[in-house]
Order: sequence, then C-alpha cells, then structure tokens
Amino acid sequence: MPIHPEVLKRLKLIEGAPDMRAFFEDPQYAERRAAYRSWPDYEAPDIPVRDTTAPGPHGPVPVRVYGERPGTGPRPCLVWMHGGAFMMGDLDMPEADWTAREVAVRGDVVVVSVDYRLCRNGVHHPVPHDDVVAAVRWVRESAHELGVDPDRVSAGGASAGANLAAGAALRLRDEDRRPLACLVFAYGVAHAVLPALPPEYLALMDELPPEMRMPPAMHRFFNHNYLGGPLSGADGYAFPILGDLRGLCPTLVLNGEYDDLRVSGEGFAAALARAGADVRQVVVRTMPHGFLNWAATLEPTATALDLISSTVRQAERITA
Repeated sequence: MPIHPEVLKRLKLIEGAPDMRAFFEDPQYAERRAAYRSWPDYEAPDIPVRDTTAPGPHGPVPVRVYGERPGTGPRPCLVWMHGGAFMMGDLDMPEADWTAREVAVRGDVVVVSVDYRLCRNGVHHPVPHDDVVAAVRWVRESAHELGVDPDRVSAGGASAGANLAAGAALRLRDEDRRPLACLVFAYGVAHAVLPALPPEYLALMDELPPEMRMPPAMHRFFNHNYLGGPLSGADGYAFPILGDLRGLCPTLVLNGEYDDLRVSGEGFAAALARAGADVRQVVVRTMPHGFLNWAATLEPTATALDLISSTVRQAERITA
C-alpha cells in the first residue's frame, strides 16, 4: 500500500537534514521539528501518572507509572521501553508517553515506562539491559503497591526498546525461571548485523526520503555503540536473534511496512516460530519506522495500539 498521506506530508519536513538523528537533535531544525511533532487534533488520555524509581545494579532506574487505581484489584501490567537507537529518547517522547497512556486506557492495564540509561558518555551494554531487567523485577516485587498481578507482567518496546524488552524476557526466563506473560516487539532490532533487504522491500524503501532510511552503516554504528565493542561479541541478551528462543513467552511482533528494520522483526518472528514459541506477526501497512510516535488519530497507529493493548490484557497468568 502507498505511504500514508499524513506521513508523507510530515516527511517533507525532514528533507535536507543529514539524517534522523540530526533532525531530532540539531537546534537548527527546531521549528521544523515542532511542526513534525504537532498534532493539534489529538489529546492524549488524561490518566493518573506518577514518577518513581526502581532499584538497579547501576543505581536507581527512573520509571513512570500510568493508570494506577488503588483498591481496584490486581490488573495486568506492561513494562514499556521507548526507542532511540539506544542513545536517544526519554519518557516524554510520544513513543513513550502517548503509547503508555493509550495502552493503559485501551487495555485497562497498568503501564510502567522505563527511563533506562542511554548509551552515551561511556555507557554500553549491559547497562540499559540491566536497567530493564531491574525494572521488571521491581514491578513484580511491588505488585501489591502497584495494583498489578505479578503473574501477568509483560514487557514491550519500540525499536531499540523492543530489543531491550526481548533481551530482558530471555534473561528473566533464564535467571528467574519465571517468564513474562507476553512480549511486545514493535519495529525492533533483533540482529547485530541487519539482514539484507529483499528486492521487493528495496523497492518499497525507495518511496521514503533518504533521511528516513537506516542504511547498514548507520545500523552498525548504533549497534557498535550499544555494545561498546565488536559486534562479533554480542550474545542473545544483547541481540535476541542470537539467543535460545525455546520457551520464550508469547510474542507480538509489529513491523512497519516501510521500515529497514522490518527484516529484523520478520527474522525474529521466524526464529521464534522455529523454536516452537507462540508468536504473532503483524505488518502495519502504510507506516514507516517509528509509527508509535504518531498520534492515535492516525488509523494505523490506533490499530497498532489496540493490538498491543489487547495482547497485554489477554495474556494468561504465568505458572511456575
């Protein structure tokens, strides 16, 4: 399907920037960046929100809790991680804040958004990974206070956040012998080295402006920065395609139709299926990478949010 017309209109604002990182960080693009992020017809759900911290091996991990309702009984919980190539992003970006608010309301669940440490100024794997694992463990340990069912805790994320969620799912299975209720892997990166795009995907990606692309060299840079060393040293906690996927929790994989990382998400879904895991893969048509940063007034984004919400809500209680 063609790229969504609203997306095309906004992509024109990026033209001329060296790449997406420059567009979102360089002050010279501030005005265009504001227009790109402006959704005057959208108002995020107004729900209870509070900031707190979870204890972690590298110090306290800031988290933001959405949708608590004290005294209403235990509900499912989604621990959510934003994207940003492991080195950008925060709890206020739409992919974090809007997604958390929407999923909390649509699924009637508690969402805990994690402000994991970014890979800047000497920070590398496993620090962000450790932060995410610590946040999930804190949610389980604080289940009564949060009003959540400790056996219906799921994890998910977008882009780099999906990678961190999947790595945490593997480690919690291995070390705690207590899998997550489910995993949400939205346009994530599962591979240290991105698989080659097939010809039909290359033709699709030609429809995007170069500034929206993630060529192999950029992908290698982000992943090398995440690891802090050669990609050959990666393990399954760093890049889940390298892990033993047998016995992993039920997983929802969401891929954008116009996304260089689509091959990574599809490869991860295929590997999960070969390992006998319960996996559902959905391609969100007309959408590029990062579609959870778009407002829920956009139909494909709303559909993706509904899928995430229903998956978390319907996830069965885990058993020891």
